[in-house]
Amino acid sequence: MANLIDVKVPDIGDFADIPVIEILVKVGDTIKKEDSLVSLESDKATMEVPSTHSGVVRELKVKIGDKVSMGSLVLVLEASEAGIVASAPAPPEPAAPSPQPSPKGEGVKAPAPAASSYTGNVDVTCEILVLGAGPGGYSAAFRAADLGMKTVMVERYAQL
Repeated sequence: MANLIDVKVPDIGDFADIPVIEILVKVGDTIKKEDSLVSLESDKATMEVPSTHSGVVRELKVKIGDKVSMGSLVLVLEASEAGIVASAPAPPEPAAPSPQPSPKGEGVKAPAPAASSYTGNVDVTCEILVLGAGPGGYSAAFRAADLGMKTVMVERYAQL
């Protein structure tokens, strides 16, 4: 016998009445725990609501344009007795072959120096370090700064 589970919007901070801008699943989809269900967009961030369980989507309770807050019902999920939908294990990925230097030594690059080899002075301190200025890093850095934390963002490209 299957269990029906109500999947609700988790704690999303100080946000309330956030519009649903995208529904990422449909009735009948098999989802895993932590799969994204819907996208929400406030004036400060876009966030995805993850599933709290694995199972099959039985009923959607929101549509695009609906406004949700913490605790709002997103969908009804049918889970197995253990709350997990059985799935085939993923095949192991083959190990990448190590690069072989060419006989003449052409095209061989020196390995990058390890981070621990830096011996200079540190002149930047922070409470949170964000690696990458992509959609997640950008939002995380601004959220941390909004919360009053001294924030540093590291991006490999010179221009954001």
